[in-house]
Amino acid sequence: VQLQASGGGLVQPGGSLRLSCKASQFTMAHYATGWFRQATGKEREFVAAISWSVGMTYYRDSVKGRFTISRDNAKNTVYLQMNSLKPEDTAVYFCAAEHLGRGSMTPERYLYWGQGTLVTVSS
Repeated sequence: VQLQASGGGLVQPGGSLRLSCKASQFTMAHYATGWFRQATGKEREFVAAISWSVGMTYYRDSVKGRFTISRDNAKNTVYLQMNSLKPEDTAVYFCAAEHLGRGSMTPERYLYWGQGTLVTVSS
């Protein structure tokens, strides 16, 4: 089971990025997928999640209205569209998967993790 996160980069405040999390060797529709982030010197924190099957979505308060998590079953990929980015969104972003998960905010619920992609928001 492998997850490949990509799409990070350097963007100015107010800009947008779309992160991708592509799975190999398993079907993402059968898994909840979560996005977490970790800034330098800080704990890993929940960003967004999408449940398996019906695709219920959940967000941390600070990204509501700016970030959107979605899943493309045909491409076996989960996306995190990030708009109106702020310097405090700067972090390494990780995607993670939980079999038949509901979209937990707790990182310990996720068994499979991608390698992380760096997002830097700076002018």
